[in-house]
Amino acid sequence: MPKVQSINQNLLADALPNFRNLGATLRIVLLVNAAVLLASLAQAYSWQDAAQRFIDNSAFFQPVLLSCLLLLFALNPLLARLNYWQGAIVVICLAALAAVAIFLLGGELYASAMDKGDFHAWRNGLLSAACATVLLAYFKLRAQALSPALHNARLQALQARIRPHFLFNSINAVLSIVRAEPARAETALEDMSDLFRMAMADNQYMVPLQQEVELSRQYLALEQLRLGERLSVNWHIDPALSAALIPPLMMQPLLENAVYHGIEPLEQGGAIDITLQRSGKELHIDVRNPSGAQGKHHNGNKMALENIRERLALQFDVEAQYAVESGGGFYHVHIQMPYVSEEEK
Repeated sequence: MPKVQSINQNLLADALPNFRNLGATLRIVLLVNAAVLLASLAQAYSWQDAAQRFIDNSAFFQPVLLSCLLLLFALNPLLARLNYWQGAIVVICLAALAAVAIFLLGGELYASAMDKGDFHAWRNGLLSAACATVLLAYFKLRAQALSPALHNARLQALQARIRPHFLFNSINAVLSIVRAEPARAETALEDMSDLFRMAMADNQYMVPLQQEVELSRQYLALEQLRLGERLSVNWHIDPALSAALIPPLMMQPLLENAVYHGIEPLEQGGAIDITLQRSGKELHIDVRNPSGAQGKHHNGNKMALENIRERLALQFDVEAQYAVESGGGFYHVHIQMPYVSEEEK
């Protein structure tokens, strides 16, 4: 049984945000500073007074924000093991305690910005806790808006349109060789079974890259059974990716798009070049294929590619990139995502 890794530390609706994610960190910084600015404007009597109050308030809240971000970064693995409400309580308490501790330790440093005393210390702690609560609510609403359930519904709609043609074509290809090459036909049916079982599996787990590669090879073997010499495939896999994990069904839709819209419309066929490589803490996936001729396949369904783009945004936020380049008789998809391995869980 291949190892899998839960991706519930990412932006799923029932999980805390990943506090080690650059996108989540940037959103927290921007939202907190926006809240400080609004509070300063609400207290001010003039634009000059508003600017001074913002500076004074920032002198207190920036150390609190930095302390909270460092604590959450360090505790992120622990928080990922808790259920949502337990983790939320821990985050809110950390924010409150950080604000109280910094206010008390700051001493005279904050005397010009705010009154001293226990009441003001705990008031700032409550304000910090309220700010953390609002941020958690924001991330939860954002996760619900990008809920995997929505993606699953879109993917199912895509499958209802694409998979019938693939299924019928594959069955016809198997029937054409079932008597002449029964062993090859049996292997093809096993490949089809694996593909559809993976398509219907839970997609809330990271899976080994090797598993995705094997699934992609099975899909391409089925297509080569149908297209014969018109389809050739070139694999370039970095050995450094042996322990890599990626979201499931990330590659197969890219290859299906390459075959259906690139290779199949061309009378002479063509080659699909697949490159998987690691660069530092990043994993790169490149799929390049010739551009299909004008015809019924040219303006095909783009839901598969859009689904991949949205899943990357959901799971990795700004740390993942998806780019498409076309022209000059080729079509090139490039995906960049954080390198994740079983050892880094």
